[in-house]
Amino acid sequence: MNKEKLDFFIECKDHTVSGESFKLYHDRERDMLITYPKPTNENLGKYYESEDYISHTDAKRSLFEKLYHIVKKYSLHKKVKLISELNKGTGCLLDIGAGTGDFLIYAKGKNWEVSGVEPNDDAKMLAHKKGVNLESETKCFESNSFDIITMWHVLEHVPDLEEQIKELKRLLKPKGHLIIAVPNFKAYDANYYKSYWAAYDVPRHLWHFSKKSIAKIFDDKEILLNKTIPLKFDSFYVSLLSEKYKNGKMNFLKSFWIGFLSNMKAKRTKEYSSHIYVLKNE
Repeated sequence: MNKEKLDFFIECKDHTVSGESFKLYHDRERDMLITYPKPTNENLGKYYESEDYISHTDAKRSLFEKLYHIVKKYSLHKKVKLISELNKGTGCLLDIGAGTGDFLIYAKGKNWEVSGVEPNDDAKMLAHKKGVNLESETKCFESNSFDIITMWHVLEHVPDLEEQIKELKRLLKPKGHLIIAVPNFKAYDANYYKSYWAAYDVPRHLWHFSKKSIAKIFDDKEILLNKTIPLKFDSFYVSLLSEKYKNGKMNFLKSFWIGFLSNMKAKRTKEYSSHIYVLKNE
C-alpha cells in the first residue's frame, strides 16, 4: 500500500473474532477507505471463524438473528424483483458470496438459471442440504456467461479488488448487469458511531466504499453505474450491532432512533447506510 497517496482516517477494532486493531486510510483519488494491515490470504480465514458471523449460518438463536431472517425474507423478494425488471424476465444469474443459498433458491423458483460461488465450507454445506451446489471460485465459469451477476455485501471482502473487477467483466454478457450492495462510510450512522460503526467490520471488510468510488473503479473497466438504490433497513441493523460494540449490549430503542435519523438525513444528503449499485457492462 502506497501511503503517500493516503490519509489516515480512523482506527477500528475487530469486535467479532480477534480483538485486534486496524487502521483505515483514505484513498483521496478514489474516495474510499482501505484496511491496514491487510490480512494475508493464509490467515484471512481465521477472522471468519465465529458463530456470530450471520451470513454463514441459518441460526435463529436470538431475537437479533430472528429479526435478521425476517428482513432477509422480505429482501429476497425485492432482490429477485429487481433482477427480473433489469433483464425483462429471467436469464442466467451468478451470485458471488452466496452464503447459504437462499437468494439463489428464491430466484430459481422464479425460473432463473442459477449459479453461485461461496468460499466458506460450512455455508456451502448448508446450501447443499437445500439443493443448491455452490462453487468455491469463479474460474470454472465460461466468459460472457451471465445476464446478471450479484454481490450482496461481498465486494468489501475480496482480497484483490482489481482482479475481481476484471473477472466480473469477463463473466458478464455484453449489456449484462452487475448488482453490488456495500456499506457507505459517508452515512450519518457511520459518522455517529465512528470507530464502533459495525459496517467497518475490520479486517473482514478490506475496502470501504463511497458512491464516487464505486462509479470510478468500475468505469475504468467500462462497467457503468446506471442506478443507486438505498438499503434503508441496513441503518437499523448496523446501529444495533454498533450499540453492542460501543456499550456492550444491544439497545433497540437507541439503535432504532439512530437508524431512523440516518435515513431521514439521507433523504437530503443521499448518503444512506448502504446502497445497491446497478451497473451495466458496455
